[in-house]
Formats: sequence, structure tokens, C-alpha cells
Amino acid sequence: MLDAHQTVAMIAPSPITGTPPTPAEFDLALVRKYNVPGPRYTSYPTAPHFTEATPPEALTEAIRRDNRGARRPLSLYFHLPFCETLCWFCGCTTVITLKRNAGSVYLDYLEKELALIQPFLNPSRRVAQMHFGGGTPTFLPPPVIRRLGEAIHARFKFADDSENCVEVDPRRITRDHIRAFRELGCNRASLGVQDTNPVVQRAVHRVQPMDVTRQAFDWMREEGYHSISIDLIYGLPHQTAGSFARTIDEVLTLQPDRLAVFSYAHVPWIKPSQRIFEKQANLPSTEEKLKMLATAVRKLTEAGMVYIGMDHFARDDDELAIAQREGTLQRNFQGYSTHAGASIYGFGMSSISQTEDSYRQNLKELPGYYARLDAGRLPLERGLMLSAEDRLRRQAIMRIMCDRRVNYADLSRRLGVDFRNKFAREIESLADLEADGLLHRHAEGFVVTGVGALLIRIIAMRFDAYLETGPRQFSRTV
Repeated sequence: MLDAHQTVAMIAPSPITGTPPTPAEFDLALVRKYNVPGPRYTSYPTAPHFTEATPPEALTEAIRRDNRGARRPLSLYFHLPFCETLCWFCGCTTVITLKRNAGSVYLDYLEKELALIQPFLNPSRRVAQMHFGGGTPTFLPPPVIRRLGEAIHARFKFADDSENCVEVDPRRITRDHIRAFRELGCNRASLGVQDTNPVVQRAVHRVQPMDVTRQAFDWMREEGYHSISIDLIYGLPHQTAGSFARTIDEVLTLQPDRLAVFSYAHVPWIKPSQRIFEKQANLPSTEEKLKMLATAVRKLTEAGMVYIGMDHFARDDDELAIAQREGTLQRNFQGYSTHAGASIYGFGMSSISQTEDSYRQNLKELPGYYARLDAGRLPLERGLMLSAEDRLRRQAIMRIMCDRRVNYADLSRRLGVDFRNKFAREIESLADLEADGLLHRHAEGFVVTGVGALLIRIIAMRFDAYLETGPRQFSRTV
């Protein structure tokens, strides 16, 4: 175990110009200091601030406003919540069932929701991005997947270069599942692996031999998916830096286009199943988690992957890496994205939608979701109308999270305000972060260091106007 005066190799941020990352030293004492609860900023204001007090009429009017003469592209999200078994680390909104007909019934209701939203939509808009998340989208039998595809394409027009992704659980699929989502339009896939060590797999209730993962990967390549991402998690029971290094070596043999290396979010107050790990007392320490992250960064960058930010890595020629170099990278509910300016329309229980001035979230329990649609109403549970101040801060936080640098003149042009004067208090508050080496300030802006890249959420939090008064039950920053 490292002590507070030892350091771990980390990387410096890749500037927008595309300069390769360079080594930097990360003092473990900073982890202890800044390993505090904080938002992941897939939205701003963050989801805990959505409220049931937001009038449904205001949210539907926001949809109408979003479609008046709109040329903004659409990003579609379909939440398919079913899983056969529960992975004990999971923080997603899921429905555990062995009833395969549950998918067909759910699709009946998705079609009702699609029908209710269709009159609001400007038919000239094109879909630039689509994502199927879960749960386990591949829980649906292939005939139901094909029926879902027909329902979507009957209502939406897609851009020729649309990016369409499906999350895949390799454990319970056939090649026809992969083919059905490809026919639907999916050209990207996110493959859940988490860890290849059988000891870890048993401890988290997700046994997935490497041969099973490799078979699913090969099927996707053969069926024409041009980008495949691997999802890993560090901080799970029984993991060590050494064991996680072996997991990374194994998944790299698949030659993925992207990797998402997530820090396990321990939130037992939201997901009671995670209390199992507390009883077993086998979660790695913060120090060991940092060593795992440092190992992942080192091995992945040595393999030619670019560190995009937080938990994302991509090949140098991948769209994410290109967008980062060009300063056009975005962040939304699916993580980092290349599609700027898209309105997100979410379908299914618990899904979240976003327009320029609003967020809305569907009911999070299946009976309520079904009942609202049976009543002929959009299944909205809560939402938020954004103020002008919210929109300014959303852009500021977005650029920090994506570019890892801020240019005052550039953001002043983008936002229509004098950024340095508007956020003078926030900029001044960065002094302690600069002293600790998380960033460098200069007359024209500030640049995040390699240390700060790891702790980017801490920097973004300084521009969050809600933290002092809002809920603080977030996962930790490391």
C-alpha cells in the first residue's frame, strides 16, 4: 500500500491541438483530500435537482418550443430495463425477471409513448444519435428487437452518418440478437465485461468467461459493427492493481475501439444490493483503487489509446479523440459524445430527455409508467426548467469536463457574457486547486493538469451553484 508521500504515474491532459499526453506525478495525499462526493455532470443542473413540482404543462411546452422551426438534430435514448439476474454492483434502473414476454409487453407501451410524442416533433429533424441502454437491451428476443426497429423507423428519419449504439450483455445472447440490432441500425456496441477474474465475477454475481465475451465480440465484428467499446469497473470486491492489469491485458486482445473504465460507485442508500459488499468487507481501499486507475491509464495509453476524460479511452483515430482535439467534445447522459447541439428524447421507464431549456424524466417504476400511458398521458414524473443562469453554468461545466481548459475570450463569445467578470468569484476560488497542482491559471484562462484530469469533477464543482444547498448523496470523485 502507498503512503501519503508516494506517487503514482498519471497522465497530463491531451490539449485540443492533439499533443500526446505526457507523464505527471500524482500525490496520493490529494486523493484523500479530494475524494469527496461529487456529481458526474452528465447534466447540469444534475438529476437530484429535477422536481415533481415542475408542471407537466411546462415540460410539454418545452417540447413544442424545441420543435418550432428546429433544425437541431435528435438523440434518441431507449431504456430497456430487463435483466435475468442482478449484478450486485449495478447502479442502473432495472427490472429483474425471467419472463421473456415482459419485453413484448414493454414494447407495447414504448409504442404508446412514441405515438404520444410524435405530434410534438418537427418531421424535418434527423436523428444523429441513438442509444439502447438498460438493464440489458439484449434481453429482448430478436423478433421483439425487429419490431422495435419498425416502430422507431416508422416515426423518425435518420441522418446518413447517425451513430447508433446498443449495450450488450454477452452472457445470454445469440448471433441473431446481434444481427437484429444491426438491422435496426446499430453500428456501435458497448460490451459489458467489468472484470475477467473469476473470483471477482463470483463476488459480484456476474460470471462471464472470456470465451463468452470473445464470441460476442467476434459476432459483432462479423455483423458489421464498426466501433465496439468495452466497459470495465475498478473498485469491485477482491480486485487489486495486479488482477486488474491482467483484466486489461485480456480485453486488449480483442482490440476494442473504445474503453470505459468506470470507478465503482458505492451508493447503497440508492441500491440496497450493494450492502452485500459491506457485509463481506472485501472492497479495495481508496489507495488500491488509485493504483488500479493508474495501471489502467498506463497500460491503455501504452497500447495507443487516448485518455478522453474521467473514464473514457479511445483509439487515436476514433471520433471521440478527434472531437477532443478539435474542442467539439460533448457530455450527456450516455457519457462523452461527439454530437453537439442535439436534443435528447428518452423513451421507457426512468429515461431522461433534454432540450435547450429543460430536462424531463419518466416515471421510474414499471406499474406507474404503464398506468400513465394507459391513461393516454406522457409518463413524466419530474423535470426542471433551466434559467438563463443554469444554461450559462451548464456550458462552463461542459467545457471544463470536455476540454480540460478554459479560454475566457472563447467562452465569452460562446455565452454572450464577459466570462471573467461573470465568474470572477468562481475563478478566484480555484486558488487552492492551483496550489495543489490541479490546474494552471493565466491571464487568458486556465489549463487542467494531469492531476486535475483525474479530479476534473472537483474543478467543475466550483462552478456549480447548487452544491451548497442541494443534495450531496453522490458517488465519490475517485
